[in-house]
Amino acid sequence: MTISAIRRPIFMSGLVITMLLLAMAVLSLFWTPYSPTKMQIANKLKAPLEQGLLGTDHFGRDVLSMLMVGAWNSLSISLIAVALGASVGSLIGVVVAAKRGVTENIVMRLCDIIFALPPILSAMMLGAFIGAGRFTAIVAIAVFMVPVFARLTLGSALQIWTRDYVTAAIAMGRSRLQITQTHILPNIAHIITVQITIQLGLAILTETGLSFLGLGMPPPTPTWGRMLSEAQTYLGVAPWLAIMPGIAIALAVLGFNMLGDGLRDLLDPRSRST
Repeated sequence: MTISAIRRPIFMSGLVITMLLLAMAVLSLFWTPYSPTKMQIANKLKAPLEQGLLGTDHFGRDVLSMLMVGAWNSLSISLIAVALGASVGSLIGVVVAAKRGVTENIVMRLCDIIFALPPILSAMMLGAFIGAGRFTAIVAIAVFMVPVFARLTLGSALQIWTRDYVTAAIAMGRSRLQITQTHILPNIAHIITVQITIQLGLAILTETGLSFLGLGMPPPTPTWGRMLSEAQTYLGVAPWLAIMPGIAIALAVLGFNMLGDGLRDLLDPRSRST
């Protein structure tokens, strides 16, 4: 990590938040204070510090343990979905930028159609055919991410195709595939990287919404969205059941957005000298 990166508070704040969340998610694979799915009715609705660090829910399950496992479920689904969407969308973008013509118009109209179907609606349709679960959430989010990266990559690649060094490469007889590999992709990689980071925050919100509606991971697997959904009934007597996952979601989205903004500043050539 460079000194200039350390000096940027937005980047460092986002990095710290996201690393802490990722560490908590990975830790949940090996250890949690209590079993996140074990019900202990005798200990239901215990306040924070009365039973466990963050209290218990209406089934007596430890809230902290559920948050940790929920972090893994939300982050893993979001990471896989954004990775798939970014890979497919970026590939489409650079291919269309190289071909242009009718292909560009067709792809853009398909992107418009996909944008008209929000991920939650897509998940509802998928759930009707294959049932709710991790696969449904991943596919629904990934499909929505494809046009985002396709448009971004296409626009960025088209700008690079107009540069003098690309024109020179064409004059030298380089194929469009070679130019894409040696000139286009290296010059737009940082733009895609920043967009991936920003889209992760949106993916977490979408996954949370799907889980809230019962279209995410099936019970009894803890998810942040289901924790919020189940907490509605007990807001008057146990507000921490909604506050804790709400804070976790807000921190996750804030962390990835700050990290994306910080990366954009760091990778922008115009700001490197500052």
